Amino acid sequence: MAVATSIQPRLISTFLGDCRFLPSHSIHHLFRFNPGRDYVSMKMSRTFSGLTNLLFNRGNEEFADSKRQRLKPGTISPTRPVPSHIPKPPYVKSRKPPGIASGPEIHNEKGIACMRASGRLAAQVLQHAGTLVKPGITTDEIDQAVHQMIIDNGAYPSPLGYGGFPKSVCTSVNECICHGIPDSRALKDGDIINIDVTVYLNGYHGDTSATFFVGEVSEEAISLVKVTKECLDMAISICAPGVEFKQIGKTIHDHADEHRYGVVQQFVGHGVGRVFHSAPVVLHYRNNDRGRMVLNQTFTIEPMLTIGSINPIMWDDDWTVVTEDGSLSAQFEHTILITKDGAEILTQC
Repeated sequence: MAVATSIQPRLISTFLGDCRFLPSHSIHHLFRFNPGRDYVSMKMSRTFSGLTNLLFNRGNEEFADSKRQRLKPGTISPTRPVPSHIPKPPYVKSRKPPGIASGPEIHNEKGIACMRASGRLAAQVLQHAGTLVKPGITTDEIDQAVHQMIIDNGAYPSPLGYGGFPKSVCTSVNECICHGIPDSRALKDGDIINIDVTVYLNGYHGDTSATFFVGEVSEEAISLVKVTKECLDMAISICAPGVEFKQIGKTIHDHADEHRYGVVQQFVGHGVGRVFHSAPVVLHYRNNDRGRMVLNQTFTIEPMLTIGSINPIMWDDDWTVVTEDGSLSAQFEHTILITKDGAEILTQC
């Protein structure tokens, strides 16, 4: 998720809630990040400064797809139950986002084994969800399948109840940057959809997402999704103990620039493990933030690229975030473990 300022890029962790964060807290809802300070504050306007878009992007009119209808909210079904014997994250009862924990997630051997298990399950659930993607299926049906598979494996769907989020997975279609709420809208031929899965298994979260094609999609969409995946893979490839976190942002931003795509700057990656969101805040664009990777540390990298405007607008549901001009957005995400040899991707089958 990510963060932002009025002139500098806004950031927001890719899963947030509508509240304020105290010093050294939270990272999963829409919040404001002030570089050089040690806290994230939670309130953001529904539109963002257009300065970076004006300077670095190609212009809104060029990317508005007149043939594709913009997203509209559908009907949200009742919250699905979770069996009482499945352990739930502490934030579920409070219905308030706990914020970003101040300390990094660094694990011993037992913790690493638990992270591998939660990451593997998240990857398997995401893989299954991807097989369901086709014209005519609703995002609510995808949520139902994801929910059932997670609880069948004795895990809890981490998004459910996080700050009041009503569903078990995020489904972000076309211009939706992130945090789309599954509803009654049926997928259409030519859509793209990001499915963001997080599971809470044996006290540890595994977090991953991918963007899928719905039927026959445009070359424009294929290229955007391909480059977004490349950005993630390239960023992971440079991770190792002692590497500065800012190298992630540079790697992603450089590759996106080569293909003239925008990098959403309001949402960031984050530490993940025993808590859903912790330090560090992982920026996906060029930055000068301090901080280095540590052996046995786990965190997410989750770049969001756009064809047009990088400015996000939040719907009245306080979750769904879409591009200002309606242009396509794509995202990929992995949870990784820093090892002595580099980085291990935990969220792959």
